[in-house]
Amino acid sequence: MIPRFIALAVLFALPAFEGASAHAQGAGADAIVEAAFRTGPIKSFMLQRDGELLIDAHRMGARADRATNVKSVAKSIVSLLVGIAIERGHLRGVRQPIGEFFPEYFEANPDPEKQAITIQDLLTMRAGLASTSRRNYGRWVQSDDWVEYVLDQPLIDAPGGGMIYSTGSSHLLSAILTRATGTSTRAFAERHLFEPLGITLGGWDRDPQGYYFGGNNMALSPAALLKLGTMVMNGGVHDGRQIVPRAWIAESMRVYTRSRFNPYDYGYGWWQRELRGYTVQFAWGNGGQFLVMIPELKTVVAIVSRSGEPVAESRASRRRLFSFIENRLIGYLQR
Repeated sequence: MIPRFIALAVLFALPAFEGASAHAQGAGADAIVEAAFRTGPIKSFMLQRDGELLIDAHRMGARADRATNVKSVAKSIVSLLVGIAIERGHLRGVRQPIGEFFPEYFEANPDPEKQAITIQDLLTMRAGLASTSRRNYGRWVQSDDWVEYVLDQPLIDAPGGGMIYSTGSSHLLSAILTRATGTSTRAFAERHLFEPLGITLGGWDRDPQGYYFGGNNMALSPAALLKLGTMVMNGGVHDGRQIVPRAWIAESMRVYTRSRFNPYDYGYGWWQRELRGYTVQFAWGNGGQFLVMIPELKTVVAIVSRSGEPVAESRASRRRLFSFIENRLIGYLQR
């Protein structure tokens, strides 16, 4: 399959300081901006504290309103959509088994254990199916039927067992949303999430059957990420309107499992870790795309980066970013 984000690849190739702009207010804000940009190939760094935009800094031609591929941040957004779908009665709840949504597949390939995988198992990356991410990603997205490919994967753990990070699990959620709501995942998202927030969604890839990509290749602006994070941190409320059920936000942020590859806990599509005594919750996309929330400090941060770093360098950039949050940003916010 030919990638559809050609325009983004061109954007990522811009010189490092082309179109640089920054607005920072408060003592020490300029130093925080420079320290943030030194952690990796960051294009946009926006920080909002208690509803006030304190830092709005961009480089490499990026802008607050320019949509970019936020990669696996899409997984956290799909989680929000599942909560909305449950609240609206399209889904019965997180214990609903996936066999109900793919009857044609399981008629041809009966497997009681796979059929019993639940929506919660998909949300928490505990489906038990072999991963379609990392080294398996290419073969998966080049297949003729992404949903079938995921369901064909062998069970390497019991459903509800350990965490097996897989974009395929999130993609099944998108297919389930489409089948349960009778509309595309994008149309459902625009009507019930993005439009109420005043967000314009950019590009979003689809699979060969037309299902929107449940865990990758969604384009949103840094300003849109700030709006989403503020709404989530406010218990699903935006401008006095309940967009996502408050109970769903709380349920999503609980810890259900932990990655074997990094020091982060995982909820319903959301990551978290403790830094200097504060719970830091975040959506995370490959290559340095982050929506970070520090509820106790009433702070939301949107970070968009140039993708394409080698894996080792990307990991090093992520370590530097979290070190910056722990050792510089939290101290700045505590003043």
